[in-house]
Order: sequence, then C-alpha cells, then structure tokens
Amino acid sequence: MDLKLNNKYALVCGSTAGIGKATAMSLASEGAHVTLVARNEEKLKQTVLELANPERHSYIVADFSNPEELQRKVSEFITQNHGFHILLNNTGGPAGGPIFSAELEEFENAFTQHLKCNHVLVQTVVPFMKDEHYGRIINIISTSVKQPLDGLGVSNTIRGAVANWSKTLANELGQFGITVNNVLPGATGTDRLTEIIKNKSNKSGTTEEEAANAMKSAVPAKRFAKPEELAYAVTFLASERAGYINGINLPVDGGRTKSL
Repeated sequence: MDLKLNNKYALVCGSTAGIGKATAMSLASEGAHVTLVARNEEKLKQTVLELANPERHSYIVADFSNPEELQRKVSEFITQNHGFHILLNNTGGPAGGPIFSAELEEFENAFTQHLKCNHVLVQTVVPFMKDEHYGRIINIISTSVKQPLDGLGVSNTIRGAVANWSKTLANELGQFGITVNNVLPGATGTDRLTEIIKNKSNKSGTTEEEAANAMKSAVPAKRFAKPEELAYAVTFLASERAGYINGINLPVDGGRTKSL
C-alpha cells in the first residue's frame, strides 16, 4: 500500500528513543521529511543519521518542561523552513506510584509536559495544515484512558485529560481536513517499560524476569510490543489512507485492555 507520504513534513516529538524514534524511522522510510524534537542534541544528531535519506531531515532541541520555549523554537523553525502536515505528540510518562500519595507538583509537571506542550504545538502547526487542507495530529497516550492501570495514578489522570482534549480537537478541526487521533500503547519494549518492571519487581519481591513474565501473562499475545509495531500504526494514521479516521483511541496492546 502506497501511503502517499512523499513530500509530507512531519514533526516527531520524543524522537531519539522508543516509540518516537521508531515512528521517525517509519515515516522517513515512507518518504516523509522528518523533523525530530528532543532535548539532547547529540542524540538528535545521531538519530538523523539513522533515518532513511538523512539529508532530508532536521531537528529541534527543546525541553517539554518549558511549553513557551518549545512553542518559540517550533515557530522559529516554521518561519525559517516549512510547516508540518503531521504532528506526533509524544513524551516520557510520569513516574509511577499510587495516586493518594502523589504530590501536587507531580500533577503540575505531568500536565505541563503532556497537555500544555501538546496544545502549544497544535496551535503552532495547525495554520499550515489548514492552508494545505491536510493535517494529521497523533498523540501517544496509554491504554489507561480505557482502563486505568494500577500504580500509575498521576499518569492515569493526565492521560485521561489528554484523551478528552484530543477528542474535542478532532471535532473542531475535522472540517479543515485535519484528523486528531490517539494511539494507546500497551506494554512496549522501551526504557519506560524497563522502569515499570523494576518498580514491580521491587514492590513484589520478585526478580525482574518474574515481574516481566507476570506482565506478559496478562496479554493475550503473551509478549511485549516492539516500538516498531506502534510506529506502523502511527504511520498509517498519518497517511492519506486514514483520512476518514478521526477522534479515535487506538489500543496497540496485544489485546490486553478489557474494555471495547
């Protein structure tokens, strides 16, 4: 299937590792011009070199703890270079722990990094999308928007807010040829999963291997996802072929989520 991504410009956040990096590589392999966003310039430079046709791609150094700076840097890039047809909102999840013992600062930081940064990026890229009558906004969230996950209290709370923000945007922007969708990863082989397994191991007094196996047993597929498997879903949603898919939450979780 030709996804018709040649000459499309994509802004991919959190793109030096995990799902973000896998998505950048997938989009580049389909012909898109990819601009990476992350806070570590050396990792950004290295990731660009790993993309197909690296000379076509670029990067922006920005930290998701500072929405105003993020917006300024992306705006400057657009003014000096080009706008974007595709936006992947993606950044690291909040630390785990029960919600009752969470500090207010944890909620504030997560809200800033996830919802506020997503919002300023959308406000920055949508004018170009409207002009092109083509836009794909895809948010990496979590299956917790369908089924809250034990031990991830702050994450469950903020992910739900992002999902509702996204659905509202989808209703507002669909008339302009812009779709807004969420991809909900299950347990995926990233640094985030390694951290979760360590926490489960420490709390349960089991080995990390035992903790990982217990998590796999809850998945009908009996394994963790590869980041590339999430990236393929994102790449399809970013394409012309997905033009009538709008406002959805797509779990990519091997069937783990119990709700429909």
